[in-house]
Formats: sequence, C-alpha cells, structure tokens
Amino acid sequence: VQLQASGGGLVRPGGSLRLSCAASGTIFSIIDMGWYRQAPGKQRELVAVIDGGGVTNYADSVKGRFSISRDSARNTVHLQMNSLKPEDTAAYYCNARGIGAKDFVSWGQGTLVTVSS
Repeated sequence: VQLQASGGGLVRPGGSLRLSCAASGTIFSIIDMGWYRQAPGKQRELVAVIDGGGVTNYADSVKGRFSISRDSARNTVHLQMNSLKPEDTAAYYCNARGIGAKDFVSWGQGTLVTVSS
C-alpha cells in the first residue's frame, strides 16, 4: 500500500495549512491513519491519528489547533493545522495501518512544513 502526501509549505506564525494523504493499492480495511512529524535533531513523534470508527487522538502540543479527518471512501486523511507556531516546523509523515493483500503498515514521503516570519 502506497501513501501520497501533499500540502506542506511555508506559512507565517498564526497561519494555516492543510495536509492530505491518500492511500492506494489493495486495501480491504484501514485500522487507522495518522500523521507524525520529525523536526531536525529530534525523534519522530505522533501528531494525530484517527481510527476506523472516527476516534481521534492528538499530541498535547497540537490539541485545539489541529484537526484530523478521514474520507473512508477515498482512503484519504486530512490534517487541518491552524494557529501554526514556529515549533510546528518539521517534516510531516503520513502513516496507515490496515489489511490488504496482507497486513500493512505504510509510510508516506515526508512533506515539509515551515512556520516562519
């Protein structure tokens, strides 16, 4: 299963960006889809995840600012990021777990988000 991420870019503090990630390939069901990020010199961390029932989980640092949603029919997940801060600058990676031709855990290519004035 392949994941294609899009939507990164440069934004000023307080601005917004929307990331999208589409899964393709043989997919019978998706357990959950989410976003992780990795800033230079830091470990990759969970940003937000949404499961098949629509239950969401967010890192404390993004609660109230970021919102994750999912289009199950299109196997797509979106991350709406508002009130962005310089500390949100990182490479953002899409992740999906599910069942296809076999059980899978897939990662998309990173999309860079830079928050700077």
